[in-house]
Amino acid sequence: MGHRSGRVLRRIPIDCSGTGRTAERDPGPVAVDKVKDLRGIVRIWTRLTHLPSGILLIVALSSGCGPRAHIPLRPITLQGALPATDSGAMLAGSIAPVLYLQRDERFPLSRTVAVLHPEKPIIAYHLLWRDDVNGSWIPFTVATDQEIVWVGYDPSGAPVDVWTYWHGTILHTPWPRSQVAINVQWGKHGSLPRGIIESSLPAPKKLNFFFAATRFLVPDAFLGRIVRGGPVLFPHSYNRYRDFSKMTTIADRLDAIVRTKDPDETLRAVFGKYSKKPAWPPGI
Repeated sequence: MGHRSGRVLRRIPIDCSGTGRTAERDPGPVAVDKVKDLRGIVRIWTRLTHLPSGILLIVALSSGCGPRAHIPLRPITLQGALPATDSGAMLAGSIAPVLYLQRDERFPLSRTVAVLHPEKPIIAYHLLWRDDVNGSWIPFTVATDQEIVWVGYDPSGAPVDVWTYWHGTILHTPWPRSQVAINVQWGKHGSLPRGIIESSLPAPKKLNFFFAATRFLVPDAFLGRIVRGGPVLFPHSYNRYRDFSKMTTIADRLDAIVRTKDPDETLRAVFGKYSKKPAWPPGI
């Protein structure tokens, strides 16, 4: 999947009450880039279930030779990497988002890279998760899960805008000049600004849809477990699915900080093969 552009983004509302979960209120405008969700996996699984049982068994067994993550060793030297004393590197660390994982998350965060735009006041934080709960058995897929959070800052270095990648949609919200906080979805690692009003997410990419998918895509997750391990289903309630209480900081674990418009060379060196999601939000 190559770099993509999209339409001008619209804002999503957030609840600043500090509840820690996504809020459920009236819907507001949502920023949309391009639509991509679980329907492709559902279509593939539906076709497989109509195959003769013997063929389906062969598919399941052959999935054991499916794609696996090959994350390279951290490079000792990295072309273009900013030294720790660089003002840009210090800024990237100071406004790096804090992640709030769903409490039952199984896949670790393997690598993080911060990319400063050389001309505009925005920093991309690329996150490489070890795996994704869905579609991991499908041949030729990328075995890891790349996600992105972008933070825009004002002349004083305070964060004032946040964009996140959410299953093919780029969400955007103004941020109140404070610590950026991101909720991370169980198993799939979609990134949500903490406090987002949940009903403002675009259909069908709402949290309740993905929660339901943890049930109706159990066969998909089972095949994924044969290939690379991982959970077969989310065995808890919807309230727990929305419990983002496992805090993880990334400021102290940035594997690289660079200043470039095109981070592909850096990401390939640090991540290995990755999904190549958009380097920047539309309009940047």
